[in-house]
Amino acid sequence: MSQPSSKDTRTHGTYRRLREDILGGRLTPGQRLKFPDLCREYGTSVGAAREALVRLASEGLVRTQAHQGYTVTPLSYDDLRELTKARVEMESLVLRLSMEEGDTRWEARAVAAHHVLRRTPYLGPDSPDHPSDDWAAAHAEFHLALLVGCTNRRLLDVALGLREEAELYRQWSAPHGRERHRDLAAEHRDLLEAVVDREAGRAVELIRDHIAHTAQLLITCAEDEPAAEAPAVG
Repeated sequence: MSQPSSKDTRTHGTYRRLREDILGGRLTPGQRLKFPDLCREYGTSVGAAREALVRLASEGLVRTQAHQGYTVTPLSYDDLRELTKARVEMESLVLRLSMEEGDTRWEARAVAAHHVLRRTPYLGPDSPDHPSDDWAAAHAEFHLALLVGCTNRRLLDVALGLREEAELYRQWSAPHGRERHRDLAAEHRDLLEAVVDREAGRAVELIRDHIAHTAQLLITCAEDEPAAEAPAVG
């Protein structure tokens, strides 16, 4: 088996760091991503930066516009509502199929992923307003583990693609994700229990509420804040 080239390694490293900075709020929605700045900041080449941006664009985290180049995907309430509706329908379907088709190994993976998520601190020392990179990774793995029991690769790919698109919104809802009346840890625990017990109706209801709650929280909180403090939208 061939080893990855130095170019591939450099591209992947640039992609990974850019993705972490976008999702960690260090690069903000709507911010332009200029090649000279990227090359200097990430110690990379124009070619590696371009390939990393193309990959991020395929995940919905970056957009390209004529005469403007690449920008971090701006947030839009209309887009969020549309995306949320699509996610609720697709993820509910794929989760139901995953529960019908998943075997014991799938179940064990979901349990293990939840254990890691439960033990990972929500906030890190360098991210007072956003989930830590470790928590974001554990959260993504938990939801992936719930869905991968589905054997229909096309449906699974669509559901996972929509989750990737929603990641930026999820990160920007995070400062409001610790509101007094929401127990995020309990939502994940209850979801896992329903999945392991193969209670499809309850699991689907829980995942629909889980997805919709986060989206509505971002919209409501942003509309209630002064314009200077609200998340950037466009």
